[in-house]
Amino acid sequence: MRSLISRLTFAERQDVPRGGSSHRSDWRCALTFGPWPLSCPAMNAPQILAGLSQVADRYDVLLCDVWGVIHNGRESFPAACEALARFQRERGPVVLISNSPRPSEAVKPQLVELRVPDAAWTSFVTSGDATRALLAERAPGPAWRIGPERDDVLYEGLGLSFAGPDQAAFIACTGPVDDDVETPEDYRSDLDLAASRGLTMICANPDRVVHRGDKLIYCGGALADLYAALGGEVIMAGKPYAAIYDLCLAEGERLLGRPGRALCIGDGVPTDVKGAQDQGLDCLFIAGGIHGAEVAGAGVAAVGARIGQVLAEHGAGAAFAMSSLCW
Repeated sequence: MRSLISRLTFAERQDVPRGGSSHRSDWRCALTFGPWPLSCPAMNAPQILAGLSQVADRYDVLLCDVWGVIHNGRESFPAACEALARFQRERGPVVLISNSPRPSEAVKPQLVELRVPDAAWTSFVTSGDATRALLAERAPGPAWRIGPERDDVLYEGLGLSFAGPDQAAFIACTGPVDDDVETPEDYRSDLDLAASRGLTMICANPDRVVHRGDKLIYCGGALADLYAALGGEVIMAGKPYAAIYDLCLAEGERLLGRPGRALCIGDGVPTDVKGAQDQGLDCLFIAGGIHGAEVAGAGVAAVGARIGQVLAEHGAGAAFAMSSLCW
């Protein structure tokens, strides 16, 4: 399915530097973190944008991350929502792509609650959508279910039964049961038992951490990391893995009614940026999101170069970057 949405290659847009692989030495960039407008040489960093409008006409569809780009779990970001709405009015559809472990229909009410306007998005694809197929293949289980009750909608209609780590046939993980207080270490002994039994973990949320307001909370990916360190096998369908992009790109073509050029937008380097790179898609990295402290911590004069360093540390490259999404 990934071939249905065409890629805009570097050869087709020689005026735009490809993150991590090529650059122009003659452009200068402006980036705002807090009150400081910054100027910096390109070096190996992606092209720094003042707004999405600078490159919007090069793309037909956006695949946009949700948490960290358009809201923080407590409130939406008006400038980001307006940028997406403007793209929809002037260019094409916006497909939201989220590592939420719940099916998209169960997550949409959260957008309403957080006052994300309908005009800011056209369609929604989640890791939960992509994960249900993996779970269905393993029915009736039983599965050792790790996650809060709000994620139980993921299992509806799949015919799965459930058991503890000593009797389960595999693990279905959406995240900690109580992510306000729990850490992966709270699950070490049970995960060690499951690993010794050779159970496969299906992790519905590859995110390791997200911000809920100002608080950093653990997600399913952090549990998956621990399980892998204990010798367990982990399978994931969300970002940065191909399955969720297959769904998004197919949805993008359906909405367009034709093949088109896709731009990914996200703030997570291991998930959003790496996922786009692995699928051969351009990415706009929102550097003031989950990695904001890493980027700004280098000092005002070094922020532009630090963006490139943060990307390189994760083995990732992005075509563009900005502090927060705006038009």
